[in-house]
Amino acid sequence: MGDLDIALAGCGIAGLAAALLLHRQGHAVTVYERFDAPQPLGSGLMIQPTGLAVLDRLGLASEVAVSSAPIVRIHGRNTLGETVLDARYADLATAGVCGMGIHRASLFGALHDAALAAGIAIRTRCEVVGSDLLDRGRRLLFAQAAPSPAHDLVIDALGVASPLARSGNGWLPFGALWATLDWPADGPFRPDWLEQRYDRASRMAGVLPTGPRRGTGRPELALFWSLRADALDGWREDGLRAWKANVLALWPECAGLLEQVDDPATLTFARYAHRTQRRPAVPRLIHIGDAWHSASPQLGQGANMALLDAWALAQALAGEGSLEARLDKAVALRRSHVRLYQWLTALFTPAYQSDSVWPALIRDVILAPLSRVPPGPRVQANLVSGLAGSPLDALGLVLPDHAAFSR
Repeated sequence: MGDLDIALAGCGIAGLAAALLLHRQGHAVTVYERFDAPQPLGSGLMIQPTGLAVLDRLGLASEVAVSSAPIVRIHGRNTLGETVLDARYADLATAGVCGMGIHRASLFGALHDAALAAGIAIRTRCEVVGSDLLDRGRRLLFAQAAPSPAHDLVIDALGVASPLARSGNGWLPFGALWATLDWPADGPFRPDWLEQRYDRASRMAGVLPTGPRRGTGRPELALFWSLRADALDGWREDGLRAWKANVLALWPECAGLLEQVDDPATLTFARYAHRTQRRPAVPRLIHIGDAWHSASPQLGQGANMALLDAWALAQALAGEGSLEARLDKAVALRRSHVRLYQWLTALFTPAYQSDSVWPALIRDVILAPLSRVPPGPRVQANLVSGLAGSPLDALGLVLPDHAAFSR
């Protein structure tokens, strides 16, 4: 049984998953959250087989599946109507595996309710601004509250802008506008595809089915639009009419969706960064999720990588040795997979978000045809599913039975 007193900074997907896993090992866990009430930030995301393997071990896979949309294919076309991205989960070695489109609130709700049911302490109105290493542990420092007690271990799950991590540069020029909209029952979109449209690499639109929202049961989707961060003010000045015209010029089938967008507040801008902490574990502190490794969401791995980090940390802390040795073990369990996907994301992001014509030209003329020739389809499926590099084997996880979670 665990005997550590653990502070978890951040009540998001990574923090809640780690809290549940470590609480079940017997550790004393306190989650610190800056908001008055914990809440998710963002729109849709993809749960890949890797992340589902962790949710399965948490006993939450079936509950999450009910509030998601099975995604069997990721399909993108350019302005000429050519298919330049076609990743099919059917090309994986294991039959029946798929991705799951889900609203972030649905995933958060399942984890948060499980944490409350377990009696995990969640302290709100605690905006973390730093930490102090003390002789007897490490404490968190808050913006408008007294410091926390000294804890044996602090886990940083505060995301890409964590004040506990070395930020550096790494901000990418592009981000995206996201909107959560009702699913059009008679619309032109496939309910089991993530669909995208590209104008070279400078403009991209996407539609991700996210299934029935947890708590409402209303089917939804996430609409996203690629946008440079330095163009955000101009977008606001131009207004919704100009933006809608741009979307329709690229993807006329979105007309019905755009009728739901009547207020700029419907759209949330997310900016992305590509950076990795060189030392994710220091005395009595470890970073997980985006606080350790953040990247563009082109391969859709953010939440899944965070879940794998949480599982690796729990596995390492359950082992023998000093706390420092166990933290190093947690990093070692994830390092190769993190490095692989940081490299892959850096390689492929310019093909979908770039002002240069060359990345898109290489994508359309070279990469797209190669992906259709064996072993291209299987390699592509392994990349988007998060299974490249065989991360589950190192963590003692197995692919869950997707058929058991189908509605």
